[in-house]
This record gives sequence, C-alpha cells and structure tokens, in this order.
Amino acid sequence: MTTIPAPVSLTKQPSEAPREDDAPRPVDNPRLPAPGITIEKRRPIVASWLTTRKDFLATARHVGANIAYAALYHGLRTCCGVYACRLAVRAPRGAVRVLGATHRWLWDREAAPLRDYAVRTEGVGEYLALARKRDHRVKLRGLAAVLAGTLGLGFALTLYVMAPGWIWAFAAAGVLALGWAGQEADAPVIGPAVLKTEVQKLTSSIVMRALGAIGDTRINAALKKGGDMDGMRFTSEICRDGPGYRADLDLPYGVTPEDVMEKRESLASGLRRKLGCVWPAGDPEEHEGRLSLYVGDRPMNETKKPAWPLLKSGTVDLFKPVVFGNDQRMRWVEVTLMFASIVVGSIPRMGKTFLMRLLLLMCALDPRALLYMFDFKGTGDFRTLEPVAHRYRSGEEDEDVEYCLHALRELKEELRRRAKIIKELPHDLCPESKVTSELASDKRYGLHPIAVALDECQVSFEHEKYGAEIESICTDLVKRGPALGIVAMFGTQRPDKKSLPTGISANAVLRFALKVMGQIENDMILGTSMYKAGYRATMFSRSDKGICWMSGEGDEPRIVCGSFVDAPAAELVVTRARKLREDYGNITGHAIGQQPDSGEPSFDLLADLERAWPSSMDKAWSETLCERLALIRPDVYGGWDPKTLAAALKPLGVSTEQVWSQTEDGQGANRKGIQRRHLSLVLSERNGESRA
Repeated sequence: MTTIPAPVSLTKQPSEAPREDDAPRPVDNPRLPAPGITIEKRRPIVASWLTTRKDFLATARHVGANIAYAALYHGLRTCCGVYACRLAVRAPRGAVRVLGATHRWLWDREAAPLRDYAVRTEGVGEYLALARKRDHRVKLRGLAAVLAGTLGLGFALTLYVMAPGWIWAFAAAGVLALGWAGQEADAPVIGPAVLKTEVQKLTSSIVMRALGAIGDTRINAALKKGGDMDGMRFTSEICRDGPGYRADLDLPYGVTPEDVMEKRESLASGLRRKLGCVWPAGDPEEHEGRLSLYVGDRPMNETKKPAWPLLKSGTVDLFKPVVFGNDQRMRWVEVTLMFASIVVGSIPRMGKTFLMRLLLLMCALDPRALLYMFDFKGTGDFRTLEPVAHRYRSGEEDEDVEYCLHALRELKEELRRRAKIIKELPHDLCPESKVTSELASDKRYGLHPIAVALDECQVSFEHEKYGAEIESICTDLVKRGPALGIVAMFGTQRPDKKSLPTGISANAVLRFALKVMGQIENDMILGTSMYKAGYRATMFSRSDKGICWMSGEGDEPRIVCGSFVDAPAAELVVTRARKLREDYGNITGHAIGQQPDSGEPSFDLLADLERAWPSSMDKAWSETLCERLALIRPDVYGGWDPKTLAAALKPLGVSTEQVWSQTEDGQGANRKGIQRRHLSLVLSERNGESRA
C-alpha cells in the first residue's frame, strides 16, 4: 500500500522520542470503488475496403489496372517474337542441362553420397544393399531410356514421312522447352510487367524503434524498462486504416503527442518511411498522453486523391458543412464557411490561391451568395469566377485598390443595414440575433450570404492612400460580419503585422496554414503558441503543395489537402453555378457590367474652390477657404480644417504653403494657404486649356 510520510518539524531535536503522529499514513483506500468504465473497440467484421463503395472501387481499379497492363506488356512481346528469340538463345544451355540431368538420373548419381558414406564407415552390409539397389535402378532406367529413344525416333520418322509440318512444330516446341530449362534464376525470359517495391509492414517493434530514435529521454527510459512500467503501451492492435496503418498507444507519463510531432523527421527515419508518410497526432477523444500514429503507404502528396464531389453536380448551403478536401487517410474533410472569417497563408507557389479559389467555388454554388473578389497579385487567378462575381478586380495599381475600396464601402453600408434589420426582426424569426439559412432564403430581407476575398491582402492594407480605410472596413467585417451573413477571406504570402493586421488575425476563426518558413509566420496564421503546441506548417516540404494545417473546424487542428480543381475544371463548375444563379435571379454587379459606387459625396473640390475664392485676392489662407467652402456645401465641407483641405488637395496636384494675407482688423500674418495662380494652372491643365 502506498504511503506518504507525515510532515517533519524543522525545529524537532534529535533526542526527542518519535510520536504516534510521525508514523506513515496510508493513502490508497482498498475500498475505494473503481470508475466502472471500460473502453471497448470492436474489430470490423468485414474488411474496410469492402465497406464503402469508394474503397472497393479503388481496390478493384488498382487490381484491374495491373492485370490489364501485364496482359498488354506480355502480349506485345509474345506477338513480336521477343520471348521466342530469348528462349532459342538459351536452348543450347538448356540442352546441356537436360543431358546432364538425364545422365545423373540414368546412373543414379543422387544416391552416390550414400554409397560413399557406406564405404568411408566400412558399412559392408549397407554398401552391398545400396549397390544392389543401384544396379536394379540403372537396369530399369536404362531400359526406359532405350525404349523412349526408340519410340521417339520412330515417332519422328513417322511424322517426317506422313506429316512433315508437325515435326517442325514439335521441334520448335522442343527448342522453346530447352530454352525455358536454360534460363537463369536471376534473369528469367519472361520478367514481371510491374516492378514492386515491398513496403515493410508496420509492427510494434518498428514503432518502438522509431520512438526510440527521436531522442526523447523519457521515452528511451521507458523502453529500457520494457514500456509498461512508465505507462507506455499499445492500446489496440495495429490495423489498416485507408491507404496505410494506424497505431494507437499511450506515451510515458509526462510525454505528450506534441513532443513526438516536433520530431517528425526523426520519427520518419526510425520508421524508414518518407516524411510525407508519417503523421503523428493526438487523440482528442482520449487523454493528453494518447498518440495516434498514422503511417501511409505513400506520401500524402503522391497518393491519388478522389475527385471533388461537387465537381460535376450538387449545390451548396453555406450555412452547412461542405466537403472541400481529404486528410492523410483519404477521408473527406468538411468545412463550414458561414459564421467565420478565414485566413490563408503560405510562402509562394504552395497552393494558397488554389485553396482560396476552391472556397470561392463553394460559395458560387450557393445561388443566394454575392461574391466580392480582389486579386492583388494581378495574375487573374480568380478570372474563372467572373461570370458569377458581384465585384471583381485583378491588379495592384492605384485604380485597382480604389475599386476595392469603393466595393468595401458598399459592404460597410450593407453591414449597417443588416444590423438594423436583425435588430428589428421579431424574436421568433431571429432568436439568436444572427442570419440563418432560412432568413438568407427569404428575399424580403435581403440577408443573402456575401463572400469577400482579398488575395495578397497586404497590397491593399499597405497602400499609402487607401490602406487605413480598407483595414478599418475589413476589421469591422471580420468582427461583425460572421453573424450578419458575411464571410471574409484573406490570403497572404507574407503573414506579419502589416500584411495581416492584428484586428483581423485575432478574430479570424478558420485558418489554413500551408508551408511557411518560420515560427512567427506559423503563429500569425494558426494562432499564438500553435508552433509550440506542435502544429507546425514549417514541416511541410516544397512538394507538399495544397497540404495545410486547418484550424477552427473541430476541437483540434488537423492536416488536410484541398481537392485539386484546375482552371478548366473550375470553368465547368462556374458554368453550372451561373445557371443556378440565373434560375434563382441572382446575376448582379460585375457579372452584368455594373461598377461599384464610390460611396463618397459627389463634388468637384477644385471648382468649388474657384467659386469660393475671395474676390480680388491672389492668395488665401486655408482656414478662410474652409469657411467659405462650408457656406457653399455644408453637408460636404462642414467641419473641414486646414489639414483636411491640404490632404484633399494633395492628390489633385495643389499644394499648400505659407502665404501672407491680412486679417479683418488689417493686420498682416503668414499662415498656410494657397496661391490663386497655382489653382488656376491646375484647373487649366485638367480642362485641357493652354498654360498661357
């Protein structure tokens, strides 16, 4: 029984007698009841590849393809006489081997070692018995050989006289048979059509060997003790799971799956598998020390993936989970886009834009949704979605960023409108104060889903003129948009504070991290301390295109690979989505040639300045001009100050400077202002008039 010692006083004198309270007290109560919980896992009655149509078809397709390939491979070489020529070349060697074997058989050479042994051991009786046996065999075999030779020769002469064509057929068959006998074991005439490299079956000893190779002192100590002493043991049999093996085991006390995940390369070396085959992970359904190790037959990037289920048919409800990719075991992975904002990040050429386009294709297949798409890389990666786009722009020039700003201003006003409608709806229609699928389908309220995507979003956020306002609107969309039916997506190749503002990265729910180069970029995409927890997008190789860590769907991040949909396939999906939208009546904006409103009051600042200019004055202070502008258009210029005026005039080519003018009391002063000749010159150039 386990005991704990009683506390010892630091002032106790050595001469004091031990007291009754100093005796060890038991802490394990023998009558303490057990929880009474037994975890059972039943083994499948039917093989896993027979339980689903997909696995059965994959297995049958693999076997059928090998059979068809082998038939074509060998059939071609047989028809062309390749195998016949090889056998004819080996026929002499085969004839020598047949003669040698016949000689050994005829003279009973296989029993020669026995007779030699009887001679060496001076076993006279044994030798005489073997000699008589040998003489009897030689007589019978010699008679059989003579009889066979006579009959064979007679048969050959008969064929030569009566059917000469047949003798050549028998001769050819004999040559081929001798060639077959003359082939070498390591160089057969008919080789395999499919060369197979056997992948070693996963066993418990191999798993333990690999865990010992990662260099964890606690695991190594448990292995030296046999494992069970420190709680390290397999919890179920190693089994096939999809195209690979799965092993579930408890790690030593204090060791977590993250400790193994961060040594994935060493683990793969210990398993003698490629890095893309080895995927250690925790088991969220069990305790924190349970490791679920999946070892694939092939790397994830080399395994053939099934086609996207929505590629040829089907629609999407953005309020429900939608299939978008596979995990390492080729199981479908679903994602719910509504009520979440999305961040996608990676280094260049790893499939970030492909993944964003796939998410937008899912949005396009919901005929209620409006799509706002802005490709600041400028390569037209979202071009295939133009027929269903409400707003679309590709490029990084000032006019492209300005177009995005105008569209985002539309969304800002839409956000306000939706919040007001949700607030006024009766409780029985909107009990959770958010947009639901039923409300989105009711055209009276105009609460249809909206998806807005900014690829290479850092271009817009870092723009000198429009960046601050775009960041402000996008942050508002991320914070309030999910409850109001707006899904915002942001993709970047450079995840840092400037490229992905904190207000966006801290409030995004769905995060997709393809390969990145460092811990900071990893945590900017997946969240703080994700790298330390073992969820590292740095572990992906350059060939792991499209493979990423997905966080926000489920309790734990998981590794997924988005379905591959190239541009031609995307066009087919968009064609079907366009037809769905035409039937629903939702072809708007860019799809029909409409441009976004600027969202700003319509006025001409230069013309208004000329109109408000004080008569007979060549120079005017900015504060005087602001007062006179406010009299002309109080709704526009009300509240303007000299700084606001200077900022508004700068992009128009009019600069402010120190000018001398008189105050109302006749005193002169030097303040910020504008020269009239400068204003007139800019107006003349804008209107195409001569400088003179």
